[in-house]
Amino acid sequence: MREQVVVITGASSGIGAALAQLLARTTEHRLVLVARRKAALDAVASQCGPRATVVVGDMETRSDVRAVVQYTLQHFASINVWINNAGRGISRPPSQLTDDDVDSMMRANVKSVLYGMQEVLPHFKERGDGHFINTSSMLARMPLSVMRSAYSASKFYVNALTAMMREEVRQTHPRIVFSLVSPGVVATDFGNNAVHGGPDSRQLPDAQNVDEVAAVIAGVIKSRAPDVYTRTGARDRVAAYYANIGVDP
Repeated sequence: MREQVVVITGASSGIGAALAQLLARTTEHRLVLVARRKAALDAVASQCGPRATVVVGDMETRSDVRAVVQYTLQHFASINVWINNAGRGISRPPSQLTDDDVDSMMRANVKSVLYGMQEVLPHFKERGDGHFINTSSMLARMPLSVMRSAYSASKFYVNALTAMMREEVRQTHPRIVFSLVSPGVVATDFGNNAVHGGPDSRQLPDAQNVDEVAAVIAGVIKSRAPDVYTRTGARDRVAAYYANIGVDP
């Protein structure tokens, strides 16, 4: 198989780091690992070996996203897969959300994805092919956690953006694919790093192993499936949730 250049944002920890380490085990992928924390990125890259390159950048800043795209094209000539994985959680019920709370979720979880798609899209159009993978959440399907209100809303926004970009682009460039991946609770530092703190995701019941999530995303790179859940039965759970809305217990 021809080598693919894969850019992973949010690669310094969690799902991004696990995915990088998994993809680095093959000769099919040249990896560009992106995050704000250089030391953490370097640690991940050291576990990936020579097929991984580190680029420090803040995906909440459009100029940084553009710089990552330019760097990658200068060094590798093309991008095959761009994975919008950077993001952050928040712990606050909707009645207590501040302007800063909402703005922070929009920057971290929505603008980072929008910037990634917009800045890479011209290159994909020039190539006539390309693959975006956007990390969403089960909370963007079922808003079950009150304390994750703004996070859930931001991921709903990501789902809508992904669907609308797919619809717009496929009219003229059907080989440019947009995939949405929806994990549930994953055993990472997500909870510890949430705005206003929060429970440790690794201690929550039924937290999914991060390597399992990485394996699902690696599978999406091959399948180019448009809408994927990381847990068996998750799609049925979503259908049941909406079927039961408004039904008395």
